[in-house]
Amino acid sequence: MNFPENLKYSSDHEWVKVEGNEAYVGITDFAQEELGDIVFIDVSTEGETLEQGEVFGSVEAVKTVSDLMMPVSGEVLEVNAEIDDAPELVNKDPYGKGWIIKVTIVNPEELDGLMSAADYKEFIGK
Repeated sequence: MNFPENLKYSSDHEWVKVEGNEAYVGITDFAQEELGDIVFIDVSTEGETLEQGEVFGSVEAVKTVSDLMMPVSGEVLEVNAEIDDAPELVNKDPYGKGWIIKVTIVNPEELDGLMSAADYKEFIGK
């Protein structure tokens, strides 16, 4: 299982890759493994500004549907168009081509409350 050191992690199993005042968000390798084969990603919040902890979409797997939670407050700038036609990218490459949304970070201090890779590994018991 992969836990890139350059990312921040939420207790809801989302990751954040910060680039200036913007960030890419996806689900962790652990989360995609727990969900199983992902068949659909639904994000209808593009253009909206959401608070940390709010639902920004959902992920549908063969076994279940799970809400996707904002790891930081921000405006949803973009939804990864590639996952519309190929949701399995979230399973195959959760930290690369399987990113879900790009956001503008409105409260950078919220990043301090997220976990490091080591903290996240401990959180999930790995």
